[in-house]
Amino acid sequence: MQVSPSGTSLRFATVHGYRRAFRIGGSGPALLLLHGIADNSLVWEPLLRQLTQRYTVIAPDLLGHGLSDHPRADYSIAAFANGMRDLVTYLGYERVTLVGHSLGGGVAGQFAYQFPQMVERQVLVCAGGVSRDVSPALRLLSLPLADSLMGALAVPGALPVLGLSLRGLHRLPLPVFHDNAELADALERMPDHGSPEAFGRTLRSVVDWRGQVVTMLDRCYLTSAIPTLIVWGTNDSIIPVSHAAMLHGAMAGSRLELFDGAGHFPFREQPDRFLDVLFDFVDSTLPARLTLDDLQESLRRGITEDDITGDDETRFAVLEELGGGERSAV
Repeated sequence: MQVSPSGTSLRFATVHGYRRAFRIGGSGPALLLLHGIADNSLVWEPLLRQLTQRYTVIAPDLLGHGLSDHPRADYSIAAFANGMRDLVTYLGYERVTLVGHSLGGGVAGQFAYQFPQMVERQVLVCAGGVSRDVSPALRLLSLPLADSLMGALAVPGALPVLGLSLRGLHRLPLPVFHDNAELADALERMPDHGSPEAFGRTLRSVVDWRGQVVTMLDRCYLTSAIPTLIVWGTNDSIIPVSHAAMLHGAMAGSRLELFDGAGHFPFREQPDRFLDVLFDFVDSTLPARLTLDDLQESLRRGITEDDITGDDETRFAVLEELGGGERSAV
C-alpha cells in the first residue's frame, strides 16, 4: 500500500456490491471528510498532510463520484448518509468528526440526524440543505432537458473544454463568477466515465427549478448537543452566505466562522486559516456521546421559537423556512 505525499493512501472497499474509493491515513481520532456534488476526495488535498498529523483521516468518494462506482442507484442525501455509516462501520470506527462541504455538508447533517451516536463533532462548510436559494446554473441543470447536456459532457474531451470556459469567465470581475476557477478544478478531478449521469441524478434529488428542495432546519435541533462549526465564504456564488446565519441561528451553541473574500471553497482559498479554525474547534470541544435516549428526549421536546437565535431578520428567515409548506427534509 503506497502512501502519497498527502499522508493518505487510496483504497477500495466493496459494500453492498458496489466499489467505494476512499483515501485514508494518519492516526488519532477519526475525521470523515465529505466532498460536494460532482467532486471527489481530491478536493481536500491541500489539507490532508496537516490533518493526518493529528487525526485518522477518511476521505471517501461518494457513490457516483470520483473513483467509486457509478451505478443507476439512489443518490439522495439519506442514501449517501447510509453509505457513509456503512463505510465507517466497515472500517471499524465507532465515532467520527464530520467535515462536510456543500452537498457533503448536507450529508453530514443527515448523518448526524440519522446516527447521532456515531458523531463526535460536525463541521458544515458552505453546506447544502439550509434554504431554497442556490446558484441559477444548478437550477437550470436540474431540468429534464438538461439530460442532453449531461450526455454531451460524457463525451471524451468535453469536461476539459468546459473547464477552460469556466476559467475564462473567472477573470471577469463579477461576483457570480467568483467560484469558476474552483469549479474548473472540480471538473478536472471528475472522471469522464459515468460522472455526468450520476451528477444529474444527485442534483435532481436536492434541487429543482425553484431551488433546493431539502432543508435540515426543522430537525437540526436534534443534534444541538453535538459541537458544531459552521464555515462559509462571504463571496459564495453557489449557496448564499445568508444561509450561514440561518443555520447558526437554528443550531443552538454552534460556532460560525465567515471567511471574508472567500467563495464556495474557503478551505481551498484560505487553507491555513481553515486549518487553524478547525484545530481550535476540535481542541476546545469535548466529543459528543449521544444515545438513543437523548434522541428520544429531543424528539419529545421538539423545537420552539426560543431555540432560534440571531437578529430579528435571521429569526424570521428561519421561522419562515420552518413554516413553509413545500420544505422536504429526509
